[in-house]
Amino acid sequence: QIDALGPVNLAALDELNESRTRKEFLDSQQQDLLEAINTLEEAIRKIDRETRELLQETFNQVNGHFGEMFPRLFGGGEAKLRMTGEEILDAGVQVMAQPPGNRNSTIHLLSGGEKALTATALVFALFKLNPAPFCLLDEVDAPLDDANTERYANLVSSMSEQTQFLFISHNKIAMQMAKQLIGVTMQEQGVSRVVAVDMDAAVQLMGDA
Repeated sequence: QIDALGPVNLAALDELNESRTRKEFLDSQQQDLLEAINTLEEAIRKIDRETRELLQETFNQVNGHFGEMFPRLFGGGEAKLRMTGEEILDAGVQVMAQPPGNRNSTIHLLSGGEKALTATALVFALFKLNPAPFCLLDEVDAPLDDANTERYANLVSSMSEQTQFLFISHNKIAMQMAKQLIGVTMQEQGVSRVVAVDMDAAVQLMGDA
């Protein structure tokens, strides 16, 4: 019977200890991985929760600013943003705008000038959420009539107390709100020249004259 067992493995105890050590190491690695998975899942849940809260808070603030800016630019009416889905992280945003005298409609049903003015109100609503030191506007007034351009200019003038506005325009009504004009003239063919005018100094000069 002893012969049937075969030769004795004198290194069996050492191999057993080595296997136990290896198993303890692998168990430790598994535990670390499980803890890392739990930590990541908790972080994901926290980020997801905070993202929803911040997004909802930001949406509400922008919606409020948009509701204030729109009637100032249109001289009345109302506008709001509406989420188009149940899940806030996947939902789209629909712009509802009702200029004075119009029924409530989406921005797609407005005229070109009304779309431009509505978009301007939305941009200013976003800008008011996190104002920057300066803002560049490139011919925003191009599709607007004189009445809308005047309201746009008044709004920009009131916002210029906190922000410096640089705007490109060919509209004389918009130019009247500027404190300094910078233009490009071509007195000679093919030779451009930059001309700057300080409006306050020009008005004073006209008064002295």
